[in-house]
Amino acid sequence: MSVIWHDVECGAYAEDLPLWRSLADEHGDPVLDVGAGTGRVALHLARHGHRVTALDTEPELIAELERRAAGLDVTGVVADARDFELSERFALCIVPMQTIQLLGGPVGRTAFLRRAARALSPEGVLAVAIAPMLDLFEVVDGGPAPLPDIREIDGVVYASQPTAVRADPEGFVLERRRERITVSGDRSVDQNQIRLDRLTVPGLEAEAVTVGLRPAGRAEVAATADYVGSEVVILSA
Repeated sequence: MSVIWHDVECGAYAEDLPLWRSLADEHGDPVLDVGAGTGRVALHLARHGHRVTALDTEPELIAELERRAAGLDVTGVVADARDFELSERFALCIVPMQTIQLLGGPVGRTAFLRRAARALSPEGVLAVAIAPMLDLFEVVDGGPAPLPDIREIDGVVYASQPTAVRADPEGFVLERRRERITVSGDRSVDQNQIRLDRLTVPGLEAEAVTVGLRPAGRAEVAATADYVGSEVVILSA
């Protein structure tokens, strides 16, 4: 089920793909995609001729990524971004869709940055997407609500409805209502929460310096009607 919900909620996002492809074209292979999920970015890069290692902590997502990658130069790795060791060194490491804000605050981020620095080739580059701010909202009965993400698979309808973004002292909590309707009309509803750590571009750059990485530029992925925009921090070995 994790594969389906990942695809429903993340699979349609494409606004950042030109940036990752541009960075891969500029810096070359191999590319390490951290938080790869079912391969949204990794497969896109591979289809454009790049050699990609895709890392994610969930075995089901990596298994599906590898199934979809048949015939492409993609290697899946199941590992925690805060504690991985790969024998290969990478010209480019990318961290799309605020994945770094899921790592449990400064301690988790620093652990990842240290691992990423070790994984880069001598001239390698790390590019990390973050969302420093999110628009807060809460859906109330009868009030306006964002459109749900919907997908039909084998006659079963999956709908994921954003219901709130709340702030707390350390970050943001994103709430969704997940609904599943079977062919026979059976309906199940679950609530899902994801917490993003609060993080700024200067703050990430300062943390990166402590592990030997150097700020090397910034980029931006514009927001859309359905997805938050990202600031992309570029760091060099």
